[in-house]
Amino acid sequence: MAQRTRIGAERASSQPQLLAGSRIGLLTNFTGTMPDLSRNIDALQSAGVPLQHLFGPEHGLDGSVQAGESTSIERDPRSGLPFSDTYLAEGDRLDEMILASGVDALVFDMQDIGVRFYTYIWTMFDAMRSAARLGLPFTVLDRPNPLGGAVLSGPGVSEPRFTSFVGRSDIHQRHGLTAGELARLFAVRDLAEEGLSIDLRVITLENWNPAADWTQTGLAWVPPSPNIPTLDSVYAFAGTGLVEGTTLSEGRGTTRPFETIGAPFLPTDFAAALRERDLPGVQIREIAFQPVFHKHAGETARGIQLHISDYRTYDPVGTALAILQCARAAAPEHVRSLNAGERLDPGDVGYALDRLWGSSSLREAINGERSFDRLHSAPQRVDEFYGDDVLLYPR
Repeated sequence: MAQRTRIGAERASSQPQLLAGSRIGLLTNFTGTMPDLSRNIDALQSAGVPLQHLFGPEHGLDGSVQAGESTSIERDPRSGLPFSDTYLAEGDRLDEMILASGVDALVFDMQDIGVRFYTYIWTMFDAMRSAARLGLPFTVLDRPNPLGGAVLSGPGVSEPRFTSFVGRSDIHQRHGLTAGELARLFAVRDLAEEGLSIDLRVITLENWNPAADWTQTGLAWVPPSPNIPTLDSVYAFAGTGLVEGTTLSEGRGTTRPFETIGAPFLPTDFAAALRERDLPGVQIREIAFQPVFHKHAGETARGIQLHISDYRTYDPVGTALAILQCARAAAPEHVRSLNAGERLDPGDVGYALDRLWGSSSLREAINGERSFDRLHSAPQRVDEFYGDDVLLYPR
């Protein structure tokens, strides 16, 4: 039997001397668990790590708030450490927040899911910029990429006008990197282009196979946000997260978000048309559902549920594009992209599809202004795209 993957937080708690700083600020949240599912905050404190301040991302420190929301807590009730919510804070505002905390080093430890428009990595990116400007060492406690690290796919961010908190930098939609590897990429490319240098350290994983899926790490799966409850929802979100930018429901307000896609205006033969695509690694089931919140709340929607059968062959981006193309063909008068800032209900995040996709091409296809052809190419090997200045684990 393969050895369990040993995470960066585990190594740091057994060797606290690996961490720089005498007053450490920890960027973390409820995904920062140890292998026994205890909190990294408590493990690091018990090991004598001098934590002084906690910083948290979208969904808050405890994960109790929905997408696009902040938390109002000012102190972690268990450790007693002061807490600052960094969600959407950047530039001078984030610099001031870090300076006010009195920390002399920053440590990042939370579970990314391997998708460009999942926001935890951009919390890290913004904090790295602040650390570089303030002259603070920055350490990443690495964790596995639950989508694996063998392949990347989907578009990057094509132009600066499409950058946002769902894509500060040009990386693929399924990026294939760990947080530690992303930090190295950001340091040697993005920060360097801004004339910034950073004292970056990564406490690496042990016994992680980038070609294997999460089930082979030996680690428990902790839902990283309220609408990513299962490993299947991670794989689905890597593609169907794009549905957020359209008039279709992405399944928020159901028990299987991002695996459930539909709308009141889709015809009953939608699932059958999608099944004709013979998409790899997934089965398509026709369903009806009523979201309890978000888009089309309280209405009966018709659509599909994705049943992912093979993580190795499933193509999240290709599957999502097939869904959107079939939906457009089935109900062209109703299926469209959302305008920038448009909301279908008060809880809608309202990200423009251009920012999720990284260019205007998908919006133009959904709105009937161009073809879906050539929007997506086959997944590419990570080690054919990145070199040793980024990669930490053999591919």
